Amino acid sequence: MTTMTTELMERTIRTYFQGCNEADVELMASCFTDDAVHYFPPGMYGGAWRGARVIARNWVDFVATKGSAWTIDRLICDPVSHQAAIEWTHYKTAEGTILRGDEWYLFDQGSGLIAEIRAYYASPVDKSVQRLELDGFDYAGRGYHLSCPVPRPHASQEIGR
Repeated sequence: MTTMTTELMERTIRTYFQGCNEADVELMASCFTDDAVHYFPPGMYGGAWRGARVIARNWVDFVATKGSAWTIDRLICDPVSHQAAIEWTHYKTAEGTILRGDEWYLFDQGSGLIAEIRAYYASPVDKSVQRLELDGFDYAGRGYHLSCPVPRPHASQEIGR
């Protein structure tokens, strides 16, 4: 059984996001249990994604098709309950949109890997709005990222052009 620590939980989440930004299936998948589930709000992304490699491959597809990149804006971990919560920003550079939200993480007690993610979005998806954020919240004043943190387009976006 893995000893759950704040450091282990934070490192796992940050490694997962690094894998997302690098479009690295293996790096992302290494952060999850094989049967991990990533839940989304109704109508988002075809429902829950089941399995470490499914989750990873789907995010790689988002990098390739939407120019996706992510930041972790806030992160808290509770090793006693094996849970963590983050606030994130999802940059869809090919669409010119920014989406903000939160995720609740449940870690497997035996392996220390992510077993479940529950995503909550700051607003309903509205294709007519470029910045999907909380209305009136001072993102700049609170020190949030305001622009995409990694170069886009990603090399995977060049395939098929």
